[in-house]
Amino acid sequence: MLGINGPEFLLLLIIGLLVIGPSRLPEYTQKLANIVKEVRRMASGAREQIKEEVGIDIDDVDWKKYDPRQYDPRRIIKEALLDDDTKPVSAGAPAAAATAVAASAAAERRPARVMERLADGEPAPFDSEAT
Repeated sequence: MLGINGPEFLLLLIIGLLVIGPSRLPEYTQKLANIVKEVRRMASGAREQIKEEVGIDIDDVDWKKYDPRQYDPRRIIKEALLDDDTKPVSAGAPAAAATAVAASAAAERRPARVMERLADGEPAPFDSEAT
């Protein structure tokens, strides 16, 4: 509680009793009780307002689902790479056949890629705009 341990709390309580005095102590304890009741009422009102606006009760929320620690990019990438999502395509699947035909047609329209090799000892071309 705010970094205050038991003996420190007792010392603060004793100092508070001495400063307030026994004559005003019941008045201040009543004020403290009213403040605690008001805070509880406000918290309950906020809970009811959230329930009305969102439509769910706070106690029913699965907070583990919203834990940001579960969204580790390394874990997500690892799961995506290791996930075996290759599904067998049925023989009567028109979408898969159309995709294969379109891919082969695009490959035929595309010119063949020419790879030029450098001679032994020849330096690679330097592009000053690329650095």
